[in-house]
Amino acid sequence: MDTRLIRTEPDYEAALDETASLMGDDRLLGPPEGGRLDMLATLVQVPEAQHHPVPPPDPIEAINCGGIASARI
Repeated sequence: MDTRLIRTEPDYEAALDETASLMGDDRLLGPPEGGRLDMLATLVQVPEAQHHPVPPPDPIEAINCGGIASARI
């Protein structure tokens, strides 16, 4: 994949595929691959925020799921 802005859904999918490939590698990433992964992660953030936003959690669900620690006395 070329280093360029993500402008289309196919560009986004290709960036996600390459990111997953780099992250799935069991060996430690050196400067070329590690830098590529950092760059892809940064480029993917913009379309994700625009087209795939993560809604804030429901406060009650967060409490019920243990999102807020409570001590039993």
